[in-house]
Amino acid sequence: MTIKHAELPQRFNFAHHILTLNQGRKNKLAFRDDHREMSYGELDLKVRQFAAGLLAHGVQAEQRILLVMHDSIDMPVAFLGALFAGVIPVPVNTLLPADNYAYMIKHSEAKMIVVSEALLATVKEALTLANQTMPVVVTGQTATSNETSFSALLEANPLTIDQHADTHADQFAFWLYSSGSTGQPKGAVHTHANLYWTAELYGKPVLGLTEDDLVFSAAKLFFAYGLGNALTFPLSVGASTVLMAERATPASVFERLNKHQPTIFYGVPTLYVAMLAAADLPKQSQVALRLCVSAGEALPREIGEKFSAHFGCDVLDGLGSTEMLHIFLSNRSGQVRYGTTGTPVPGYEMELRDELGHAVSVGNVGDLFIKGPSAAHLYWTDRTKSIATFQGPWVKSGDKYILDEEGYYIYAGRSDDMLKVSGQYVSPIEVESALMGHDAVLECAVVGKSDGQGLIKTIAYVVLHDKNHDATAMEVELKTFVKTRLTPHKYPREIVFVDDLPKTATGKIQRFRLREL
Repeated sequence: MTIKHAELPQRFNFAHHILTLNQGRKNKLAFRDDHREMSYGELDLKVRQFAAGLLAHGVQAEQRILLVMHDSIDMPVAFLGALFAGVIPVPVNTLLPADNYAYMIKHSEAKMIVVSEALLATVKEALTLANQTMPVVVTGQTATSNETSFSALLEANPLTIDQHADTHADQFAFWLYSSGSTGQPKGAVHTHANLYWTAELYGKPVLGLTEDDLVFSAAKLFFAYGLGNALTFPLSVGASTVLMAERATPASVFERLNKHQPTIFYGVPTLYVAMLAAADLPKQSQVALRLCVSAGEALPREIGEKFSAHFGCDVLDGLGSTEMLHIFLSNRSGQVRYGTTGTPVPGYEMELRDELGHAVSVGNVGDLFIKGPSAAHLYWTDRTKSIATFQGPWVKSGDKYILDEEGYYIYAGRSDDMLKVSGQYVSPIEVESALMGHDAVLECAVVGKSDGQGLIKTIAYVVLHDKNHDATAMEVELKTFVKTRLTPHKYPREIVFVDDLPKTATGKIQRFRLREL
């Protein structure tokens, strides 16, 4: 029976909820990774076995385990198995160096690490740096004297666990580390109920997911975005998921779109840009897409329009965050306004405020605050930053937006990225969107730099489709082009042509690195 929003019981375990929902789908495909498939019946068994394995290794309820895992079938088994046992899984970015893992090991006080074989050497180095010893479970290899294989941990507990941990809906369930451009990552602490609400408020009504869908997410499971895309949402409706361990590139994505024929695809703007520019872009007739989703950064209007026209399906640009777990502001199928982030997802409230905390009027830039049931409780052991972000029922996003007359939200950049040029605020995102409208521009990033006299000037770093160009003539052409689309003071004072832009593991452009050039 489906639980209505107002009827979510106080005693609630998300993993048990998912297994119960899918008891009638034992033979249906749940996950397909690069090497094998797993049915819902097998998922149920393996989740219970993993939960039993944790307890057999002495891991207790509410203790943390670190998941340093590529996207394979073992990842959802470990995540759900931990939830089932009342243990707190902490999925982490698989592209980090050892010193980052060392920090997370100590900060989380992890009692076990589950790691993909390809990442084992880095994790061992991290344990040495952290001066820690603990059980290490390795996927994809036979157990050695120092580690336990994932399969051995499961097979050692054939009787499984029948009874899930009796957790509260608001009990700490899992952490996600929020990456930032400065300082150590923050551990956002989420509950069992948070997972439920993202599926009920966004996955089902906005995406319209059903058990007939096959989903594929370029964003990985260790990200809040990917966790909802490839685990929470499909499992909440009995759909199937394609998992990919390797990094998302146009070639790797095209291979899965052609081979597996997913109906839903989740990407990020930089990936959509690269896909459209690729010579082997599939034709609409070669794929089965009915809907695409974009998040992570604002999707340029031109990219959304071109991708939608090519594949004949909407691309829903949305905004989510690690702190809110998934998307709370989104476009809708049939009502897409490219160049905007859409309207609030039902169940969430938005406010735009000025520097004094007062509401801003329509058409003006303000800091975005969100209220909704999927918000994290806090950042672990960081009271100062918790207070700054989690303000009563509201969460300060760190993003600036403009609300237009029709109720659509237009991204104006991160709060710390806004520029003041000639005494007037300039949104780098607005300038980037204007540049992206030129046919010669593949991608770009706009930052502000001091001119040595304390004045800020805008500099655009631009990647062109054709690398063979007259730089002087192209710079003049692009500046003139921007002036025709924006008010004069917003045009970039300098344009630098580059071969590529620095990006994070999630595909976000690292503007702070450009400011350092």
